[in-house]
Amino acid sequence: MARFKKKKSPPTPGPDDSKKASPDEQKDIPETEPVESKAPENSEPNVNQAEKSEKDKKLNKLFWLRVGFAVLAGTAATFIFNDIADMEEKRWTSIGFMIIVFIVTIVIAKGMKMQLPSSDRKKIVTQGIGSYIFIYLFTWILTNTIVHGSKVATDLVSTVR
Repeated sequence: MARFKKKKSPPTPGPDDSKKASPDEQKDIPETEPVESKAPENSEPNVNQAEKSEKDKKLNKLFWLRVGFAVLAGTAATFIFNDIADMEEKRWTSIGFMIIVFIVTIVIAKGMKMQLPSSDRKKIVTQGIGSYIFIYLFTWILTNTIVHGSKVATDLVSTVR
């Protein structure tokens, strides 16, 4: 259980504290000049709602484009690399294919002519990258299991007998 320190406040004056302060304590405290409050300057230019919504729509479109490409590429990888016998080689070839398809989505995104501020330029690459990777791998594993599942099951049964 966490322990919290009690806040200490200055002591309350008692009846014996009515003595006058010594001359050293009565020094004049110089008055300070009032500080002018300045509004914080934004380093970012003001972006109106129409431009922001247009940017969000294009980034949203890019996200869903990558999700669609991940599903298609994951399914295609199952059938394209079906003839590769070595599982290690098949795995690395599929990952290389995933990277190539992702680069294709970057080229498509550059063609969408998104007007992004310089601070958001990397969003073309990072938008939806995690979803792309996981959906690609999920789709590739799922379709591989569906296509080759019966073969693996019959191999296991024949090995057990």
